[in-house]
Amino acid sequence: MANPSVGFSLFWRTFFLLALLLAGGVYSWVYTLHALELEPRAVQQAQQTAGLVSLARAALIPADGINRVTLLKSMASPSAIRVTPREPGDKWLSFETDRFSRRLASELKRVLGPDTVVARAVNNQSGLWVGFSIEQDLYWLQADATNPASVAGSTWFAWIGIAVLATLVGSVAIASLINRPLKQLSFAASRIREGDLDSRLDENTLTSEIREVNRGFNRMARELARVEEDRAVMLAGISHDLRTPLARLRLEAEMSVSDEDARRHMASDIDQLDAIIDKFMDYARPGETKMSPVNVSKLVETEATRFRDPTQIRIQSRLAPDLQVVADETELGRVFLNLFENARRYGKGTYTGVAEVDVWHVKAGPWLIVSVRDHGPGVAPEKLAQLTTPFFRGDTARTAATGAGLGLAIVEKAVARMGGSLELANAPEGGLIAHIRLKRVQSGRTGSGKSGRGDRNGGSGGTPSTLMGDSNFAWADTKAGAPSSKV
Repeated sequence: MANPSVGFSLFWRTFFLLALLLAGGVYSWVYTLHALELEPRAVQQAQQTAGLVSLARAALIPADGINRVTLLKSMASPSAIRVTPREPGDKWLSFETDRFSRRLASELKRVLGPDTVVARAVNNQSGLWVGFSIEQDLYWLQADATNPASVAGSTWFAWIGIAVLATLVGSVAIASLINRPLKQLSFAASRIREGDLDSRLDENTLTSEIREVNRGFNRMARELARVEEDRAVMLAGISHDLRTPLARLRLEAEMSVSDEDARRHMASDIDQLDAIIDKFMDYARPGETKMSPVNVSKLVETEATRFRDPTQIRIQSRLAPDLQVVADETELGRVFLNLFENARRYGKGTYTGVAEVDVWHVKAGPWLIVSVRDHGPGVAPEKLAQLTTPFFRGDTARTAATGAGLGLAIVEKAVARMGGSLELANAPEGGLIAHIRLKRVQSGRTGSGKSGRGDRNGGSGGTPSTLMGDSNFAWADTKAGAPSSKV
């Protein structure tokens, strides 16, 4: 199944859903309260303004012409409320621009009369202007220097901003609280995957669903630990119970079979059975590794010396003598031993009948890629991915010898336990190449292998540059590298 191109963690999904829900709820409540509060506020504002107009009329009606002018001058002085004459050339802007202002203007006209003029600016002076008349005279009353609608709008925006901020903070807190048990479960599962079967979760949490999940996880971890313990006991028993009769069979064959060829074949079959038992034990070995700096060149030389018959296999190493990786020495030795044995069995040349094996390396950033190649018939491209499957056997050309079908599966499993990876490929000139990628030990000195396209014997023999996921991968020039050694 293909992975989605874009994905969110559970925390961010929970956060966005909560934020969307809370923000929608806040907006709905704010809009509802604003709508319910709008009309009473407009009516109240209109009644207050109408009262001011009535007071102004009551003050101006009894006054004669001279006193009215004096009174208008005093009322026109800068203050919160002022009354000025309305001139024919005055320029004014309608107050009715939104729902609030239309409701306020409508209420003023209802109280003061239909000829009342409500403006938001007169002669470029902003405010709430109400135009009224006394007999034949026209007047302006400026009730407020600011627009009440804008004040209400800014207040609501401030409250909405505070609500949105509180929504985001609350969403982060709630999402973190919801996802904390899941994060603990994920961490414990990763510990189980790494082999720590003692990992446990809290079974006394207050949330009943999480408590049940934790209990189920702990039961699973205990069961896995029991199964692992039973497996270790079973493997030890199998090894002991099978090797004892095999040893007796060998002794009886040597003592009772007079035919030399028959005795030799029986001993070979017994050795093969013993080797198959070793393969099973290696593959089922627990995944505990002790990581430390390991000299790869020395380890390859040590494992290569186990193959002493030059008519069967010849191993040529071009590894730098001071090349070190972070690995388990025993596990890494088992990796090279299985690769060499696989080459000895299935990588023999067509004409020579001898398995020629080349070993070289490439440095790729913090990684070291050690490559092991034979010069045999190779493997069908469609079967490369199946070579590390336990008990899988390739075509007849690579399975002429009998075996357990676990060699490359053991290699892949051991490399993975050491934090590395294995890739198998066919060489262009023929033969199978195994590329082992491990963390290398960083040092101040540069290694003997250098970047650039090269080969092990002066010719080509690599794979494409995208090998092991490194787009800048290049083959080491072994001519300029460490001297080769043959075993």
